[in-house]
Amino acid sequence: MSEKSLTRAERLRSLSAIRRLFSEGRSGFTYPFRHLLLAEACGEGKEGSVSVMFSVPKKFHKRANKRNLLKRRSREAYRLNNASLKEVVREKGVAVSIAFVLSTKDVASYKTIEYAIKRILEHVQESL
Repeated sequence: MSEKSLTRAERLRSLSAIRRLFSEGRSGFTYPFRHLLLAEACGEGKEGSVSVMFSVPKKFHKRANKRNLLKRRSREAYRLNNASLKEVVREKGVAVSIAFVLSTKDVASYKTIEYAIKRILEHVQESL
């Protein structure tokens, strides 16, 4: 599989994992995203992994087509810029969960979203 992918295994889908991320994870803000991060050590012999989720609240964007557009842009920006994070996670043997929550009423451009995602991923790498 290509390094520039976002497979089903990389998506945070489990309700219990999402609840744990929102209750125990560390939070930060990089315009236009609020992000949550939870890093846990993997067991012996297990390779590190990254799980992500993207959310655009209905509170800020009432129209589903706008929410879908912003989620697509966010996923694309993450997919193209996650390679260095994956390397660091594999080296350190850590399981990382990240939630990206869009926190603005503006329909952000792809450039703005990509810049924010890059900054968040750099912050995550430094904090590991």
